[in-house]
Amino acid sequence: MLSQEETWFYIRAKDTVFNPDFTKRNDKLIYSGTDENLKNILANYTIRTFKKTLRNTNKNNQNKTFFVISDKKTLLDDLLLNAANYFKSGEIIPEKDRKIFEPNDYGLTSTIGENTGAKANLDYLDFLGAPKAWYYTTGSKDLFIGISDGIVDTTNIDFKEKTEIIRKSYVANGHGYSISANAAAQGDNGYGIPGICYDCSIYSTTYGHFKDLSEVMELSNLGAKVVNCSWVGSKYYESAQKAINQIKDNGTLIVAAAGNKNWFELEKGKKVYYPASYDNVISVSSAMYRNESPFDDLRREENGNYYAENVRGYLGRTIGFPDNDTLRNPIIHPVSVAALNKHVDILAPTVGLFRNSQFILKDEILTYSEFETTSGAAPLVSGTIGLMLSLSPCLPIDEVESILKMTAMNIDHIEANKQFEGNYGAGILQIGDAVEMVYKMFTENETVTIDNQNFSRWDFKLTTYSEKTILKNQKFTDAATLDLTTKNKIVLSENTVLKPNTEGSIHLKVDPTLEKECELQLRDPSILKK
Repeated sequence: MLSQEETWFYIRAKDTVFNPDFTKRNDKLIYSGTDENLKNILANYTIRTFKKTLRNTNKNNQNKTFFVISDKKTLLDDLLLNAANYFKSGEIIPEKDRKIFEPNDYGLTSTIGENTGAKANLDYLDFLGAPKAWYYTTGSKDLFIGISDGIVDTTNIDFKEKTEIIRKSYVANGHGYSISANAAAQGDNGYGIPGICYDCSIYSTTYGHFKDLSEVMELSNLGAKVVNCSWVGSKYYESAQKAINQIKDNGTLIVAAAGNKNWFELEKGKKVYYPASYDNVISVSSAMYRNESPFDDLRREENGNYYAENVRGYLGRTIGFPDNDTLRNPIIHPVSVAALNKHVDILAPTVGLFRNSQFILKDEILTYSEFETTSGAAPLVSGTIGLMLSLSPCLPIDEVESILKMTAMNIDHIEANKQFEGNYGAGILQIGDAVEMVYKMFTENETVTIDNQNFSRWDFKLTTYSEKTILKNQKFTDAATLDLTTKNKIVLSENTVLKPNTEGSIHLKVDPTLEKECELQLRDPSILKK
């Protein structure tokens, strides 16, 4: 882990050709190019890293952005002022964004490390904050994630010595490879890409017993803390709901894909799939994550209509413009929206995900770009839960969903999303924020902040041992319930609204006698002191 005294920044070149040469001496970089001016500038600094990255880029500055670590922040200004023939812009990375860890198979957006894995764009993991989560934990081999989806090759380097096949699946098209890999493919092994909870273990099984979910029950009885179900059924069974309730009582959470049919095919949210729509199941659908604006990658069809793909915070896969007027607010194409309904709890990326199955089976670098599948989104949530419970094995199961929703990226303000209001859950998964919140909840000198959400439903429960817990720009209204217990202090800050109706309730309690049952299991406790 690099010293927190150093300065991190991004700097952007004027063209894609420029790429300065360096040699490494005693863990420092020495400029070895021929430009005397640049050589004189860089000689005044101790440089640890100066490398191209896809991190923090868009269509206009891809292959022009460098990530730099220097002993002085003045290097950025020095380069922009005195090497303006090469560089055009840049920005310092705040200290709060420097608490990250990247494994050696982190793809083309790697910054502090060298990628020796697949040459893949993992910008969706940047958006989700996976490196921030890995700063605290990369999972535990003692925590098993259940995969009720498909075949897993236990001889593959990403799965061997960490995967147990409980029941062989008949789904042989690589589905299980991708789902298992998204959740828990081994990371930091110089191969492929890392799964979210990459040091977690895997139980693999099949599916098909829709009435009693016996395969999922079996995994729960074996000790799986979370079971991923990236499959759907169309019928409700009371017996399945009873099984799910028992599975939760066992201490196991179920995460399920909401389905891939579009908004129109599913009668505008009226038709639902199972197990995602059962009670006590975390239902996952999809949203876009990449471009900050539609104009970062504006496209035009052959008929002249403008459209854009993968615009951050928008539902679905593509957006257009009323009357093809790009000066008007964008609209989402409902046919591009995966299953949404009132049972959906949270969203995660689908388009743009790395296709692990193609890499494992055919050694191809491909992403999901032409369609979206919530099958791939669900294991991102399952892996996050694995990280949360690895970091704090004593985290109550009934608080996990609350944390996921409280830390989700709120997308209510986006005008185009409002036609789907009440059908897309709390927002988009933020892995780093969820794991960091667990860390802060169990650390006495930290502050837990619950903010920027507007909850009018769901039941929230949270127990914190932090120095204080702050509610800021936060609403719990209508049928929402909040049961918050803390050891020290609760602060109701600005724009906090606690106004439940007769269906909701608010319980805030300070209990100085609270005692933690166990300590955090940090990946490396020493990194937090550097």
